[in-house]
Amino acid sequence: MVAETVDRGWAVRMVSRSARGRRFASSQAAQLVLLCLAAAAYTVGAVRWPAWFAPSMTFVWLMLGGFFLRMAYLLVYSAVLVGAMILAQLLRDETPAQPGVFLGVLIGAALVLGYARSRERVGVQGNLGASMLVDLRERLRAQATIPPLAPGWQVDSVLRSAYGDSFSGDFLVASTSDDGRWLEIVLVDVSGKGQAAGTRSLMLSGAFGGLLGALPRGRFLVEANRYLLRQGWTEGFATAVHVAVDQETGTFELRTAGHPPGAQYHVGDGRWEMLEGARGPLLGVVPDPVFTAHSGTLHRGDALLIYTDGMVERRDNDITLGIDRLVGAAEREVTRGLVGSATRIVDGVLAARDDDRALVLITRS
Repeated sequence: MVAETVDRGWAVRMVSRSARGRRFASSQAAQLVLLCLAAAAYTVGAVRWPAWFAPSMTFVWLMLGGFFLRMAYLLVYSAVLVGAMILAQLLRDETPAQPGVFLGVLIGAALVLGYARSRERVGVQGNLGASMLVDLRERLRAQATIPPLAPGWQVDSVLRSAYGDSFSGDFLVASTSDDGRWLEIVLVDVSGKGQAAGTRSLMLSGAFGGLLGALPRGRFLVEANRYLLRQGWTEGFATAVHVAVDQETGTFELRTAGHPPGAQYHVGDGRWEMLEGARGPLLGVVPDPVFTAHSGTLHRGDALLIYTDGMVERRDNDITLGIDRLVGAAEREVTRGLVGSATRIVDGVLAARDDDRALVLITRS
């Protein structure tokens, strides 16, 4: 019965994919026809109104085809468009365009075809490439959304990529237990910067988001390390910090994997404590790592600060000095109120702008 159900489900998926493929092919054919009609209109316009339909406009029509058509359809369309350009010149009574114009159009056609070929090699067809990247970026941001919290708890986070790129090597995933009592947050720093690390972040964020909350708290980093090792990346290591907070009692567990230490603000004596007890190796390097936990309690008015090394590392300074600057910026915000101050802390730290930066501030009021 199970096998029959699986086979039936597989057949339904295959039929659905086939139907989608036919619809996509038919839409491509329709777009090709429309663009060819536009090329015919261009030919008429170039003959009757040459001042408005110059040969250089052919490049604009080529760009439209590059946005919407797959490689096979684009080859046909390019041939039609170049033919329309030549026909328009033959039908005009005045001096034909200079050879340089034709050469420029041909070079433009080669560039558009090369771009379309590169998209087709990665399986991105037509004008879906940009929308796919936008969708992936939004999914990565959605993973960083903090779930609803118990009264009195706030989480403020900031993620900034190197050079202002849309994709970052730092990412955040968060979840709460089924009963809403435990809040778990993982902040990860993937090796590399900006777009170079963005693809690995996209993959790991989905995997880590699935692991978070589905495993005992002490097993998360162990299984995350095992997953990373299975990828076989030559430079695919990552650092991470995992925080689990009991929203009823305020007790928390913090574990790190090659990550800078977290910091806790104690409202009782107004000081920041570096949580050096949480230690562990990089993810994706050691087969059987051991991650030690730091256990503590967040009382009302306390805060917990975690961040990536982009906040504290600079080429001209030791990381210890960077941590001191970060804690100093956090201390200045205490008088203004820590709730919602993550952005101000990030702006107050003179961190390198050529590295991804992330900071998370958990406060209990």
